[in-house]
Amino acid sequence: MKKSSFITLILGTVSGIFFSLGMCMALLPEWNAFTEGVVFGAVGLIMAIVTFIVWCKMEHKALPKPNARICFQMAFGVAGALILGIGMCLCLVWSKIVWGTLVGMLGIVMLICLIPMIKGIK
Repeated sequence: MKKSSFITLILGTVSGIFFSLGMCMALLPEWNAFTEGVVFGAVGLIMAIVTFIVWCKMEHKALPKPNARICFQMAFGVAGALILGIGMCLCLVWSKIVWGTLVGMLGIVMLICLIPMIKGIK
C-alpha cells in the first residue's frame, strides 16, 4: 500500500466518523446535542475536504477544475446518498419496510451508477 493511500484511508475514516457522529448527535433528539452535532458534522466535512487536498498533493495531481460535468456528478452522488438515507429512515424510523427497501435500493443503484459515470466504460 502506498503511503498516500494509507494516509487517505486514515484521514477519510476519521472524517467519516466525525461526520456520522455529528449527524447522530444533531438528529437524535434523545441525545440533546444538536449544536455539538452540527459542530462535529462540520469538522467531519472540513476533514474530508482536507483529505482530498492532501491526497491530490501526495499523488502530485492537480485539483480538478469545477465544470458542469463534475457539478452534475457531485449532485447525482449527493442525491443518491440522500435517497439511500431516506430508504433507511423509512425502514428504521417509520417501519415502512417494503417502501424503505425499494427507496434504499434506488439510492444504491444511483450510487453504483456513479462508477461508470465518473470512470467511464472501456
